[in-house]
Amino acid sequence: MTTPGRQRLDKWLWFARVVKTRSLAAKLVSAGHVRINAQKIDAPAKQVVADDVLTISLERQVRVLKVIAPGERRGPYDEARHLYEDLTPPPDTSDEAAGSVPRRDAGSGRPTKRDRRQLSVWIGRE
Repeated sequence: MTTPGRQRLDKWLWFARVVKTRSLAAKLVSAGHVRINAQKIDAPAKQVVADDVLTISLERQVRVLKVIAPGERRGPYDEARHLYEDLTPPPDTSDEAAGSVPRRDAGSGRPTKRDRRQLSVWIGRE
């Protein structure tokens, strides 16, 4: 039996469309990837109420969601987004954070194939 205004954490994650299935929500919580009000939770049956702040560590991001209401059903996205307020900070797009692909100015560094051909014509090799 549930108390009005409360809902199981795994069920709420599923209703809010954070995960695809309720069993994945239970696994996410059991693995310790969810915090409620900065406290680590490992029981999917933990009850959430309005104004709880959930920190969810997903595969590629960490989401911070404030619970606004418990869900009635797992409806479409437009209905699900009314269950929470997204407090996740925007991703850092600075050059230091990117770090994956180095950038260079056009014309600097190694010559392109086109540049090499033009150089060969200029030198007179062709």
